[in-house]
Amino acid sequence: MHIIIVGTAYPYRGGLATFNERLAYQFQTEGHDVEIITFTLQYPAFLFPGKTQFSEDEAPSSLKISRQINTINPLNWIKVAKNIRAKKPDLVIFAYWMSFVAPCFGSIARLIKKDNNIERIALVHNMLPHEPSLIDNLLSPYFVTAIDEFVALSKSVVNDIEKIDKKKKPKRFSPHPIYDHYGKLLTKEQASKHLKLDAQIPYLLFFGFIRSYKGLDLLLEAFADERLKNWNAKLIIAGEFYEDSKPYLDIIERLHLQNRVILHTTFIPNNDVNAYFSIADLIVQPYKTATQSGVTQIAYHFEKPMLVTNVGGLAEIVPHSKAGYVAEPNVKAIANSLVEFYTNPSTFAEGIKNEKQKYAWDKLTKTILN
Repeated sequence: MHIIIVGTAYPYRGGLATFNERLAYQFQTEGHDVEIITFTLQYPAFLFPGKTQFSEDEAPSSLKISRQINTINPLNWIKVAKNIRAKKPDLVIFAYWMSFVAPCFGSIARLIKKDNNIERIALVHNMLPHEPSLIDNLLSPYFVTAIDEFVALSKSVVNDIEKIDKKKKPKRFSPHPIYDHYGKLLTKEQASKHLKLDAQIPYLLFFGFIRSYKGLDLLLEAFADERLKNWNAKLIIAGEFYEDSKPYLDIIERLHLQNRVILHTTFIPNNDVNAYFSIADLIVQPYKTATQSGVTQIAYHFEKPMLVTNVGGLAEIVPHSKAGYVAEPNVKAIANSLVEFYTNPSTFAEGIKNEKQKYAWDKLTKTILN
């Protein structure tokens, strides 16, 4: 098949770009002709919360990626749609993650439907944002009504689409596959040398960009629990602040955690990811709201146990006592799970390996093509 993926990709950085590139590789492996159409302008600079939208890594090899889409120029959307129709693809996959792109993606999808041979599928990471506004509820239906079918990465997202889709179009759930391209697991000594940290200390890892819905404040409060001081553990926070850092730094100071928290709060390049996951004993995702998370799928790749909160689809992906812990999204519950991890160290290795098998990339491509 000739498949076009519309969404973020190199030279843009981040988990979503990585996801689309890995999906394209999988389609190629299965013998399909695939290309990615990405942005000339993804967000206006003033809307982007991080320091830069662009990757410093080398371009992915053997992928066809073209920069064509300006998300705020309707005349450009017409041009892009004409270009897509001229290529005569069998399938166009819109990799959707936020309502800001709904007008752009929805318009392109409508325009390419002039060719009835083109199937339009939405691969939906989030239908509604973690912090929704009125405009999100207005824009999302414009995209949904332009699509033929939907594949969502969590059951909670399927439910969100159902609330918007009045025509009851086909929808499928296929869990987020494993991020298996970040290299091999290092020894703790190798990882600590790379990160310039002490290999003798137990480490917890909070990984990824920092926004309020991810619950880092809950984790810091929980980490201050007196019971945890007995294990001399440290918390590594690895990821860029996408909001004001002061409230978190204030918590660290108020709770006297300066010597127990390690702040690596810049964007983590791909070639450093394996070091952070290799040095960690437990990956902690104390989210207040969620759909699914790419962080869990990096943890599965490196076969690391996780502590997740019981929100969105996280508990579906990390079954309690099998691949880690599921806690309620509050300070006490998170602290209790951390204490349990160090007091009664469980062997999650077999459970993690068994769960890991569910998240192969060919399961997602099979769902899309079916």
